[in-house]
Amino acid sequence: MKKKLLALLLGCSMVVSMTACGGGEETAQDTPTTGAEQKNPTNTDTPAPTKEAEQSTPTPEAEQNTPTQEPEPTAPVAEAEPGSWSIYWYLCGSDLESGGGFATGDMNELLQVALPEDVKVVIETGGSTVWQNNVVDASKLQRWVYDSEGLKLVDEQPSASMGDAQTLADFLNFAKTNYPAEKTAVVFWNHGGGSVSGAAFDELYGMDSLTLDEMYAAFSSVWEPSVESQPLELVGFDTCLMATVDVANTFCDIAHYLVASEETEPANGWYYSEWVGALAADSSMNGETLGKIICDAYYAGCVEVGTQDNTTLSLTDLTKVAPLLEAYELFGAEALSAACTDPAFFSQLARVAVQSENYGGNTKEQGYTNMVDLGHMARQSSGILGSAQSVLDALDDCVLYKVGGQYRTEATGLSCYYSYNGDVNDFNGYAGVGASTAFKYYYAYGLTGELDESGMEYIANMNFDELPEVQNLTTVGWDGVPLDVDEEGSAFMVLGPEASNILASIGFSLYYVDETTDTMMMLGTDNDMNADWENGIFSDNFRGVWGSIDGNMVYMELSFEGEDYNLYSVPVLLNGEEYNLQVVYDFTLEQWGIIGARQGIDESGMADKEMRLLQVGDEITTIWYMASYSGEDEFEAYQAQTFTVTEDTTFAEMALPNGSYSMVFEMRDAMGNYAYSDAVTFDCKDGEIYTTVYED
Repeated sequence: MKKKLLALLLGCSMVVSMTACGGGEETAQDTPTTGAEQKNPTNTDTPAPTKEAEQSTPTPEAEQNTPTQEPEPTAPVAEAEPGSWSIYWYLCGSDLESGGGFATGDMNELLQVALPEDVKVVIETGGSTVWQNNVVDASKLQRWVYDSEGLKLVDEQPSASMGDAQTLADFLNFAKTNYPAEKTAVVFWNHGGGSVSGAAFDELYGMDSLTLDEMYAAFSSVWEPSVESQPLELVGFDTCLMATVDVANTFCDIAHYLVASEETEPANGWYYSEWVGALAADSSMNGETLGKIICDAYYAGCVEVGTQDNTTLSLTDLTKVAPLLEAYELFGAEALSAACTDPAFFSQLARVAVQSENYGGNTKEQGYTNMVDLGHMARQSSGILGSAQSVLDALDDCVLYKVGGQYRTEATGLSCYYSYNGDVNDFNGYAGVGASTAFKYYYAYGLTGELDESGMEYIANMNFDELPEVQNLTTVGWDGVPLDVDEEGSAFMVLGPEASNILASIGFSLYYVDETTDTMMMLGTDNDMNADWENGIFSDNFRGVWGSIDGNMVYMELSFEGEDYNLYSVPVLLNGEEYNLQVVYDFTLEQWGIIGARQGIDESGMADKEMRLLQVGDEITTIWYMASYSGEDEFEAYQAQTFTVTEDTTFAEMALPNGSYSMVFEMRDAMGNYAYSDAVTFDCKDGEIYTTVYED
């Protein structure tokens, strides 16, 4: 606690030093403050809990780090000093800064560190409509240097999208020309969207982001790529979702090490005062040592503010990634061969992917990032793909270090693309940047039923000259399949052995029915079912209970089913804003818990970097979905109960209130198509299901 308080006070003194330097117009806020509680004033993509920044009077110690307001020309340095480090920080503020001051907070963390002469941090700021301080000008791209003499504004450029390759290239060229070092790290700060959407979403330019091919174009225009001698020591992403095999492939001839997160990051993000401070204390360290420190400091910062439960961060040695890329390609080729032999394989692998740890949501309510842990999927598919073990071995060799929360225990350090939602446009984005040619053809075949000329040439080399027709839910006509009721009152559905060839997953949807008002409320989805895949017989295991917060029943949908825990998403209004509560059921502890609240995937593919912890006094409104019972209308969001969070607020199961309910079995195939059974209705009274009726 003392350490955290000291960090806060130091951060606040630096805040004042930045605003006390004079020059420039006054903004709405004189002091960089934040609206989210964090380890120190603020940070990146996922707003975490709120900690109000305290005001303080400028001190001589703080003033020595005051930036100059006029750009200072810098003379190009011909050669890097031996033993020196430069960190090039691409600080795209986005709505994280305009809405919460998180970039300002991390700059404040940096300013707590007294740098030696052989360590410099070169910063480019932009991408935000408003900066929560009186120093950074949102109308320009500004370049700053923080070194042993403090923070200086050294260059300004006209506003341009930080999601554009040329903007990145210009900054990297400027930094390399003027501030070279023996060891160089480039750190991205912003939202992230995984392999397809990339990172650095610019609020000023329609959330334009840097895709992986744009990143590579920028870096390779400044440095000569080399797999034998990478020009950079480290590339890091203080963003969500960028620890992917495709990112590793992108930078394998650019940097020696990669530090990034598979999962969304909370807004407290990287702990700059800790990891930059460690580098300042020992600038002789290499990228591996620094990467481990970044990981440990990040996790420690998450623990300080309570956002650690579902965090991930990993360090990958990109000089060892080539065997992983080779194994991944063979993995994809074996999957493609299996699908060409029998398209039922698409359903087999889809069931593996559904049960593998995935990141960023991947549900209808939260949106889809289509990112899954590569190692977990490989491990779970080892019974159907012999090449899976080579993937695991290669991962173990190149992922040097990782940290993670108790509800991200399956993370192996790098994720990969899997088309959970069957979105062809999203797949087309992946096809341009994906590391595996075989997997590109695998998804193209599975989603469209065909391959282009290059794809047909690829499978011809595997001794296939034609593609069998892919069967899915659009071709078998299972919409409206009847449900029966057994002697114990459980609903069951018989599809036959063909089900295992078609279905990726099966669950049920639950509805509250009020025939007197011709309304029905959708309460959510779950997969608490008994599944006989060999014979295609599925029955519910429903116990007449549902999730609730402080006795208020909620809409909830399953987002991950594991051996040790299940994860659920619960849509709510949190203080009037749309969020999804992240809820866990821990099988070991046999208890429910609320991890935090996060907003869904943006239309641009951007994952929210604000994990918001519930606070006493927050107002929660539960969301259900309502339609007419006669089926004439679409389901629309409905605001149900509103209540206030207290110190005793908990998530728990509750017996269904007295009334009539309806259950429908929901089927999904590997292409993202859905089919729905007929319904069964039942009545609940005093926590007991006492009638079950089949509906024609």
